[in-house]
Amino acid sequence: MINFQTSPEQYKHWKLSVAGVVATLSMDVQEDQTLADGYKLKLNSYDLGVDIELADAIQRIRFEHPEVRAVVVTSLKPRIFCAGANIYMLGTSSHAFKVNFCKFTNETRCAMEDDSRHSGRRYIAALNGTASGGGYELAIACDEIYLVDDGNSAVSLPEVPLLGVLPGTGGLTRLVDKRKVRRDRADVFSTLAEGLKGKRAKEWGLINDSFPTSKFQESIEARVTQVANLRSDGNAQVNILRYNGIKLNALAVEATADSRNYKYVSLKLNRDKRYVDLTVRGPEAGLPTTLEEIETLGEAYWPLAAYRQLDDALLHLRVNEPEIGLVCLRTEGSIDNLLALDKTLAANREHWLIREIILHMARVLRRLDLTAKSFFAIIEPGSCFAGNLLELVLASDRAYMLNDPDQKVEIATSGLNAGAFLMSNGLARVQSRFLAEADKVDEVLGHEGPFDTAAGDAAGLITFAPDDLDWEDEIRVAIEERTSLSPDALTGMEASLRFAGPESMDTKIFGRLTAWQNWIFQRPNAVGPQGALTNYGKPTQSQFDYKRT
Repeated sequence: MINFQTSPEQYKHWKLSVAGVVATLSMDVQEDQTLADGYKLKLNSYDLGVDIELADAIQRIRFEHPEVRAVVVTSLKPRIFCAGANIYMLGTSSHAFKVNFCKFTNETRCAMEDDSRHSGRRYIAALNGTASGGGYELAIACDEIYLVDDGNSAVSLPEVPLLGVLPGTGGLTRLVDKRKVRRDRADVFSTLAEGLKGKRAKEWGLINDSFPTSKFQESIEARVTQVANLRSDGNAQVNILRYNGIKLNALAVEATADSRNYKYVSLKLNRDKRYVDLTVRGPEAGLPTTLEEIETLGEAYWPLAAYRQLDDALLHLRVNEPEIGLVCLRTEGSIDNLLALDKTLAANREHWLIREIILHMARVLRRLDLTAKSFFAIIEPGSCFAGNLLELVLASDRAYMLNDPDQKVEIATSGLNAGAFLMSNGLARVQSRFLAEADKVDEVLGHEGPFDTAAGDAAGLITFAPDDLDWEDEIRVAIEERTSLSPDALTGMEASLRFAGPESMDTKIFGRLTAWQNWIFQRPNAVGPQGALTNYGKPTQSQFDYKRT
């Protein structure tokens, strides 16, 4: 089983150091410390274990070191920054693992860009050597890229010419959407296995600049000083505030053969029926309302604790439970407590900690959007699908709400539903739901008090409202029908339906890239006996079926 929890003292492949307002993430991959057998992580190549550490480091910078204004991403290996995803790891992995690996690395790089966009930290890639494939994709996720000019080091995306697959971490999309490299130049670069070196790479917009070896470290430090707003003596300017971060402790989880239980999140696995009940328990009454109390509570504060647990549960289901096809989302707790919590978050969202908590909640909800499993929201007595947890209903493929006048069954909106938890397409989920009825958005968000089943149905917030006599049978039949359908077809269908509305760089990466890579990773040209990925590093050469499809 793959564990997504780690901490800096457990890192094998990264070193995180913080000096004032500057953090340095140094890649030093230990080639024998692999997540599975059968390959070595040479030349700072990476597997999922390396990226789990990177994701953790980014999260810790945001919560434990909020004073940081610049993050330098570099390597401790001489003349090599990163060789990208390990080819032998990919060649020996299952198809499902390859796709989920690419998805997680994409989400990690999106987390870096989210940090830069919303929290103002600048990420600087200091390429002290060659950055190829996923190594360059890590660099291009940063705000600025600087390459050593040593006559040998280059940046490249060699996947198409060498492996018969695509760059798996959004490199093609970021080339043209983020760095706005000309299409013809991007075409040449992406089919040139050896890549481009300093002068040409800068001219084409692949890097920001290059510096000779003798001046590389000095030039990086000078740029970091500018970005971090430091004085010449290394101290922060007066307009850089000093913060006290909060420590992110390890999540406590109790696991059995058919369950996984955190404090606020539970999984009940029904493997024989290929579905899981995922229950989120809402906050207790009397949560703190002042910033001092919230900072004191730290990582135990419900919205941070519950969403960290939900995130870990989603990752566990993705990677460790591949045959679970349907997630039935349930909640337990008080709607009033949820709405009171959201009111506190909304009132203090300019504070660094509240901002980071809300952004984290949004990232977890996007992780749910991007998970290749069906989601049904089950709304029944005792549910608390309100405010931030109403997003689970809006994110679901279907929502079932009990219609029983003798029992209290309600859902409710809060001000945070208006845009605090944006989807990958840049819209609030309620906006994506009502693309054809813009007035409905204001109507739903402006509704006074909770919605009962009839009102929720009339407002378009739920899919079906079975009465108490049919409830159990309807839910059972819905589960049986959904889990009987082709998982491949459902994955494609759900990914196509979930992101209505505008395109963004993220939707292109996760929608188009995941779809294409899903296909390419199964094609003989890549993974067949004569495929490029299969024959990489062997004396035999790849042989292609040259028919275009």
